[in-house]
Amino acid sequence: MLQILEFTADSLRFVEDFPAQAPADGFVWVFCDRANFQASLPALQAAAQRLGGSPMLDLHCKDLANPAHPSHYDFTSVYDLLIFRRLAGEGETGVEPDAPGGEPNPTDGNGDPADPARMPDLKAFGRIRTRAVGFVAFDRFLISVHPDGCTTARTFIERFIADARQAVDASGARSRTPATPADLVLRMVNTLVDSYLDLRKALTSQLERWQAQLLRSGKDFQDWHLLLAARSRLHVLEDLCEEQHDAVQEWLDSLREQPLTAFGPEPTLAQVTRDQLVARARDVVEHIERVAHHARRLEQSAETAVQMHFSAQSHRTNAIMRTLTAITAVFLPLNLITGFFGMNFDFLPLIHSTHGLWLAVGLMAAIATGLLVVFWRKRYLARTGR
Repeated sequence: MLQILEFTADSLRFVEDFPAQAPADGFVWVFCDRANFQASLPALQAAAQRLGGSPMLDLHCKDLANPAHPSHYDFTSVYDLLIFRRLAGEGETGVEPDAPGGEPNPTDGNGDPADPARMPDLKAFGRIRTRAVGFVAFDRFLISVHPDGCTTARTFIERFIADARQAVDASGARSRTPATPADLVLRMVNTLVDSYLDLRKALTSQLERWQAQLLRSGKDFQDWHLLLAARSRLHVLEDLCEEQHDAVQEWLDSLREQPLTAFGPEPTLAQVTRDQLVARARDVVEHIERVAHHARRLEQSAETAVQMHFSAQSHRTNAIMRTLTAITAVFLPLNLITGFFGMNFDFLPLIHSTHGLWLAVGLMAAIATGLLVVFWRKRYLARTGR
């Protein structure tokens, strides 16, 4: 699938074929699936030469066709290349591998696939699967390469069509269609990052359930492999955020370093255009930092819950050992008394008395009761809460 859109100052329209030139007050956007990118590459290269001023480098074409390519930014004197990894939507077809270092499927602590019966507990973390989206932004020409089944481009088209209709229906309303290819790319990337932010609630909810199970004293925790798999997915998310942050930050630095003439012939309008792009890029960077901060906070929460679990286990073990020690201390003098009267001597106190047995039992009971009272007052036998 290959679609061509022509943006102007206040409208957009689909076109059948690549136009001879870009509109004076707009640009041309071409988006296609990765499966059709190679087949359409000759036509895309010809359009890039005609509308952008230069064909794409072979190395960049390979990067765009690579489904496992990490987030990355590169540039030439004519265009900018941005590869950004987005979350794979539920129900999308054509599953692609994660970037190097990622895990396409949830696993247990030994690297084996997670128990299917426990998969609902990993559903939120299983959503941390990513796909690469590539953008090649010229001054008036944009090429975007999407994974199979990706709905990002169509979602933006529907949004822009609604904005254009609203601008036409409402007198004096300002059109919200993008003015440049870079503006469109930053808007799309910002939306892709927001999908990571939307995932925070589900991840936090699942971790809170595991934390409650870890701190529950009446039952042993059985989902260690799921917790380890979740921590692994959080590591993947943190690495993704670092790659995304580096890529967008490099583009932001490039925007700041470009001369004003690259944004238009009129200095005032060029300055406004660059300020808008820099502001959008900074907003994207800030959103990525928020996602990375949340991933680190979730990871720290999981580690803290595990530490609290083992601390609680150690506390309960100490309480049990304290109780056993106190009971042993109670029986020590009783064993001493029974051992004393069990010696094979003819002359022992009370040994020939008819009341000797009851006196010895009473003495033992008194000693045991006294020790129990002392230990109870010192809270050696205090009841632990459950």
